[in-house]
Amino acid sequence: MRERAAMAVVLLATLFLASPAQGQVLDGTLLKVKKSGTLTLGYRDASPPFSFARPDGRPAGYSIDLCIVVAGAVQKKLGLADLKLAWVPIGAENRLQAVVDGKVDLECSTTTASLSRQERVDFSLMTFVDGAGLLTRTGTTVRSAADLAGKRIAIIPETTTEKALASALREQFVTATMVRVKDHALGLAALDEGTVDAFASDRSILAALALTSKDPKRFALSSQGFSYEPYGLMMRRNDAAFRLVVNRALAELYRSGEIAPLYERWFGALGKPGEALQAMYFLNALPE
Repeated sequence: MRERAAMAVVLLATLFLASPAQGQVLDGTLLKVKKSGTLTLGYRDASPPFSFARPDGRPAGYSIDLCIVVAGAVQKKLGLADLKLAWVPIGAENRLQAVVDGKVDLECSTTTASLSRQERVDFSLMTFVDGAGLLTRTGTTVRSAADLAGKRIAIIPETTTEKALASALREQFVTATMVRVKDHALGLAALDEGTVDAFASDRSILAALALTSKDPKRFALSSQGFSYEPYGLMMRRNDAAFRLVVNRALAELYRSGEIAPLYERWFGALGKPGEALQAMYFLNALPE
């Protein structure tokens, strides 16, 4: 009797230990995608060159391309013959909640991975390094936050730039008027029409907006920044298996050098990546 009991214990232990080798048990986002055959991706429709809608309505941009690479890794991980990508437009004001509520599985835009946001969501490895700056009309004397006294500045609400600008103005004892705009396109339009004196946002986005405008010479980018903005892809909290698939895909991009043509595609007009961005790619090229 005791021998049979001992053999039963050994058999159960063997089955328990062997089960992981037979395949990881799926949960969270991976299980959701496996069952539905669909990965839901959130994007901004007016944040070039990271995330925007083409004239035909299809999303495009640097962050979009990163998410497409991640989607390929998810498809391979799950062994799916086909994976449908459902693109959901989101705004600065509702992007975190869209992730928290499960409306999107992965957010592909220009979201800064701040500590306060990590109380609600998780982030991937860093995807870009930027900093907030000021876009003005050529000929103005606005070079930094200290030059904004009495000025009207367009700002997108619920962004880290809004908080950073308010802090910079306080530190410089400067009084200015913040004019809230819904997105980058409206911010540029307000500046072009002269209803604001400057538009505050991430410098790479401002540069791209100016370069792709009807008259790039009409705009000037401030030489000084006033914040640190490390971007990441946003996903639901405590989903380690999905986050690992995302991070593996990004790290492979950085290790292999395949990030270079992707950067060139969207930022080539701005020149080579700066030292901070090169360092970010190197430091996030995690080994297997």
